[in-house]
Amino acid sequence: MTAIRFGMIVPSSNTTMETEIPAMLRAREEIAPERFTFHSARMRMQHVDPEQLRAMDDQSLVCAEQLADADVDVMAYACLVAIMAHSPGYHRVSQQRLSAVAGRAPVLTSAGALVEGLQHLGAKKVSVITPYMKPLTGTVCEYIEAEGVEVQDAVSLEVSDNLAVGRLDPANLVDIAAKVDTSGADALVLSACVQMPSLPVVQRIQDAFDIPVVTASVATVWRTLRELGLKPVVPGAGWLLADRD
Repeated sequence: MTAIRFGMIVPSSNTTMETEIPAMLRAREEIAPERFTFHSARMRMQHVDPEQLRAMDDQSLVCAEQLADADVDVMAYACLVAIMAHSPGYHRVSQQRLSAVAGRAPVLTSAGALVEGLQHLGAKKVSVITPYMKPLTGTVCEYIEAEGVEVQDAVSLEVSDNLAVGRLDPANLVDIAAKVDTSGADALVLSACVQMPSLPVVQRIQDAFDIPVVTASVATVWRTLRELGLKPVVPGAGWLLADRD
């Protein structure tokens, strides 16, 4: 069987997506026949602030062209906040721009995957955890709300250095999630950031909640599998990737 080539456009300082996405799809390989390889192109960004995010987004087209040279089967813009800090609905614009230079590969974004995943779950109200400074968390919440999903509570860990975000201990999310106000919420966004590690505790936290627990990276894998026409199931990755059959 020829392996499916998964192309990722990532910030230069991102160290998590190239860890969590392969980990999820390797887990899927234990229960499904498809096999994957992983290929990345990087956009320069060190600090999560509006100026660097906009400058980084301008580099995404070059990254898409580079991944097209590898003839990847699917392409993911794996930075949620660069999209959400731009303008409401920008994930659609970004996908159109990238698709024009992406060759045969369908293009998705982590930002679009998260809001589409929440809509798929029928979530009308959510609570959110982010590593961002509070103003940037506010921007992310406004983006989600512009897509028809109310954010009732949001926790900001206020870490601006992107490398530091990647070094956060995911085990801390267990206590943080327990303190978030999820009363009346339809879902918990455990990590609204593709750089904040969360996969090691997603299922543990899911098992403690009676509402779906999702993350930006989980939503990216869910959307990717659907784009490829594959069953969106990954063991131990929370509600969105659970096997409901």
